[in-house]
Amino acid sequence: MTDQMRVMPKPANDRPEPEAAASPPSRPVPGAPHLPEISMSTISMDRMTNVALARLTAGLSPLALSAAYLDWATHLAFSPGKRLELVRKAQRKAMRFAHFAGQCLQSGGAGECCIEPLPQDKRFSDPAWHQPPFNLIHQAFLLTQQWWHNATNDVRGVARHHEEVVSFVARQMLDMFSPSNFIATNPLVLRATIEQSGFNLVNGWRNFIEDWERAQLGKPPAGAERFRVGENLAVTKGKVVLRNRLMELIQYAPATEKVYAEPILIIPAWIMKYYILDLSPENSLVRHLVEQGHTVYMMSWKNPGAEERDLGMSDYLRLGPAAALDAISRIQPGSQVHAVGYCLGGTLLSIAAAQMARDGDERLRSITLLAAQTDFSEAGELMLFIDEAQISFLEDLMWEQGYLDTKQMAGAFHLLRSNDLIWSRLVSEYLLGQRAPMIDLMAWNADATRMPYRMHSEYLRRLFLNNDLAEGRYEVGGRPVALTDIRAPVFAVGTVWDHVAPWRSVYKINLLTDTDVTFLLTSGGHNAGIVSEPGRKGRRYQVIHRDADHPFRDAERFVGETPVQQGSWWPVWREWLVRRSGEMVAPPPLGEALADAPGQYVFG
Repeated sequence: MTDQMRVMPKPANDRPEPEAAASPPSRPVPGAPHLPEISMSTISMDRMTNVALARLTAGLSPLALSAAYLDWATHLAFSPGKRLELVRKAQRKAMRFAHFAGQCLQSGGAGECCIEPLPQDKRFSDPAWHQPPFNLIHQAFLLTQQWWHNATNDVRGVARHHEEVVSFVARQMLDMFSPSNFIATNPLVLRATIEQSGFNLVNGWRNFIEDWERAQLGKPPAGAERFRVGENLAVTKGKVVLRNRLMELIQYAPATEKVYAEPILIIPAWIMKYYILDLSPENSLVRHLVEQGHTVYMMSWKNPGAEERDLGMSDYLRLGPAAALDAISRIQPGSQVHAVGYCLGGTLLSIAAAQMARDGDERLRSITLLAAQTDFSEAGELMLFIDEAQISFLEDLMWEQGYLDTKQMAGAFHLLRSNDLIWSRLVSEYLLGQRAPMIDLMAWNADATRMPYRMHSEYLRRLFLNNDLAEGRYEVGGRPVALTDIRAPVFAVGTVWDHVAPWRSVYKINLLTDTDVTFLLTSGGHNAGIVSEPGRKGRRYQVIHRDADHPFRDAERFVGETPVQQGSWWPVWREWLVRRSGEMVAPPPLGEALADAPGQYVFG
């Protein structure tokens, strides 16, 4: 690594790294819009007002929502043609429903449905929903849902972001009042209540009380106590060989007599604990790689508190990938590294790789991006929570407490998948009285982390809001970095049902780099799609390779023309790594051991 990369100087607008912040910073976060010169007491008054409001709204800005609804309602009011179209649609849907009801009366039971739910909507899949009167109830709901989709979309003049917000909120409200969520209108709940003489509701009440108590006491969900880090999670043997203010670097012990010369460095996201890639022994990606002859290093991020409030993206870059690569160079001098970044860790790796390429540092042999975005212009439904009003609202909340709390982040992610994470759980655990068995991935998901004030503000503004990395404005060391400078081959993985990093957004790495890119699309979501060990049933993937001088193929052509293959993507990736690895050699020595894996920071 060059001297510039080792020192990793901060941009001119970055402050020196503080040991601790005794009080909130008195100036705005870099990248925030310029504020007129008004008294700090006035700014503090505004901020405290927003903080009080944020505690009532789980960090969601009512002002951002109001602006979206005002935009939509005003344009709809001045669109008589659109309103007439909605009246006609309502009439046609009423006629379709009346025809369906008539069929049901004539047949004495079920008729041919007038509307089908979306493929991912499993609420009404049970045959009981096709028996009267529940067939009429759920068909009326789906028709209403479809009408509101028409009402909130394609209103001329409405800003696209506002249209998406209004449509999303309307969908959330309708999902709240779905007939599947109520005892009297859900045939499965009614049947269970009759058969169990109401004991399903008694059990559901117990489940609710237990969950409420755990939430109030800050305890993990029921059943998570069976999974303990260092006992049956994150048990791959290794040593902590580096510790700094932000991360611990774990070097895993070899499991084979010889190993590939080039080690693997995994950079997880700091929004999650690292051990998602080292869960139970049977689905641990780390264990899989070690057993296949790879030397693996893993970064374990510290869970930040108020004392880390002023650490920014440059600090995460300097104390994260740069420090880890320097440590690996000391342990294995002269070795190139296969770098792997997951989610935010992949975005950080992309920035680091672009800087290294700019500065002539050639230590990266390859780059793997797991569900990681480098272009944020189409970052999916998460963008619903990203605009100036919402970010300012969050900044005020973080300014007061020094970080964004896990519960405040969880609310937004749960809304993105409310049917799966909220309402289906309400029906299963509270109305049917059934506890879903806790698995290691669910236990890990409950072990969330916080986000420092400054870093999260910079991340939201510079990457999500301004898209600086993709557009060549992201600065490291006072100069912009460009992904087109990267020459190391790239392996990028997207997942079909990813609500955090939509695969079409991940696919844009093909547009942003001038190097060889292998893109693989796998089944599953942001987490379950990545944790996809060989042998798991139902896994499938599509994979395509593009040389640096090969014409670009758009995402839709890729999906339509690339054959679907069955199985886990892990072996495909490992073969790609092996082709880019050198000879097998004796395992490298372990670095200076500070502690046994999984280290200290994972328990924070």
